[in-house]
Amino acid sequence: MSLLSRLAFAAILALGAALPVSAQDGSLTISVGFVSDDEVPDPRAGYNGWMSNQTGVTETLMGIDYDLNLYPRLAESIEQSSPTTWRVTLREGVSFHDGSDVTAQAVVDAIIPISEEGHPGSNARVSKLLDLAGISTDGERVVVFETNSPNAAFPWSLSEPGLAILGTPSEDFPINATGPYIFREAIPQQLYRVEANPNYRLGAPGLEEVRVVGMPNPSSAALAFEAGEIDLVINYPEADFKRITETGAVGFSAPTARLYFYTVNAASGPMSNPLIRQAVSIAIDRQGVVDAVLSGVGGVPAETVFPKGKGWAADVSMPYDPVKAEELLAEAGAVKESGRWMLDGAPLELDIVTYTSRAALPPTAELTQAFLAAIGVTANIKVGEWGASNDLIAAGEADMFLQAWVTTPQGDPGAVLEALLKSDGGSNSGNYANPALDKLLNDGRLTFEPEKRALIYDEVQEIIVADAAMIPVFHVAQVNVSKPGLTGYAVHPTETYWITHETKFAE
Repeated sequence: MSLLSRLAFAAILALGAALPVSAQDGSLTISVGFVSDDEVPDPRAGYNGWMSNQTGVTETLMGIDYDLNLYPRLAESIEQSSPTTWRVTLREGVSFHDGSDVTAQAVVDAIIPISEEGHPGSNARVSKLLDLAGISTDGERVVVFETNSPNAAFPWSLSEPGLAILGTPSEDFPINATGPYIFREAIPQQLYRVEANPNYRLGAPGLEEVRVVGMPNPSSAALAFEAGEIDLVINYPEADFKRITETGAVGFSAPTARLYFYTVNAASGPMSNPLIRQAVSIAIDRQGVVDAVLSGVGGVPAETVFPKGKGWAADVSMPYDPVKAEELLAEAGAVKESGRWMLDGAPLELDIVTYTSRAALPPTAELTQAFLAAIGVTANIKVGEWGASNDLIAAGEADMFLQAWVTTPQGDPGAVLEALLKSDGGSNSGNYANPALDKLLNDGRLTFEPEKRALIYDEVQEIIVADAAMIPVFHVAQVNVSKPGLTGYAVHPTETYWITHETKFAE
């Protein structure tokens, strides 16, 4: 077990010794891959809002349900009064953890710092998502948002966990939010601890305390669970899922919007040729990857960017056809000699990079390597950290970057596609550029009729498949395991919701 894991256990034990027996009996200890580096993680900064939303500390104006539908959360309603103006009416009777009222001005005060460079709550990603020209109040309960340009995705953006509605912080409530649980402390990289909010508007929470422990190694988390030190493991090792549930543990598994996919170097090297990209894509046996890497329980083959049958998924196919893959390589000008494909007189070799923080990434890269070898294409793999891998493909020093993203974190399809594939996308590390796709993505932002928007994003997905602008592999099913009796809990497709006031252990 790693030193970090041992430190996390020490923190758990130390906290447990200091708590009354009743609190320990009503507690839930969760293990995840990582927790924040900050002692008071501002929910608006970075991705801190994910943890505060997951643990029931913070809430957003809008929410995403388990079918990826948008619903009002702290908002009572939202209406568009002009192409760039949105009026959000707040629910009555909502209060912060310190007892103060949630007013329109409080919402404004919580959101403005997101766009203020240097503020602890500053977040360029969320600020870009909102694209606000202004924000103001109209009385005690109405917040008026003005966007710089028409944006049909704006209501969905208000579900972004980083848009947590916060009141004035204090020593007692350093994160003064509205949810069923109150933030109490964080130990950087080790622990995030919350306690029940007895005054929550929807009813008293079913747990007295929730502790989230950062454990980067999934195997260590599994061992800790079997030792009784962890109550719920998020992302339990898939290969051990069947065995552990046969011991009486409760398994939770459901498809999510987290896509494992390849960013391709579309600017230089072999993958700049669409024919070679297409060949690589259909040379991958996606079902084989799911069966081997995820033990048949952890995911479904990805035919498009979004989970099949949910939300915005288009009816497109991603076949496994190694024979057609070789035909495409020949069409691209490659020549097969002694079982190996040559391009411009040199062996066709592809450099794949990925990272280690998600256990399924390296073996997925290795299986891709094997599938390519089966048709005569050599692939080399380099495993490191996400940042280093991203830098390599951005610099043109790698051909394929295997990564994993939630494709609808706010429920809307536009934001992630724009980030990954738009010519000026902030995460377009493969430098893919397609004016037709750029136009469609812009149209998606400017089209407010839901049926017309759906058709636009269907066409976007058709282009992605036809051009192999990115190569989807599978949508992971989050596999979680808890000790018996946990109720009021289910896997959410965005992965950003865990604990509600109804979550508890059955008596």
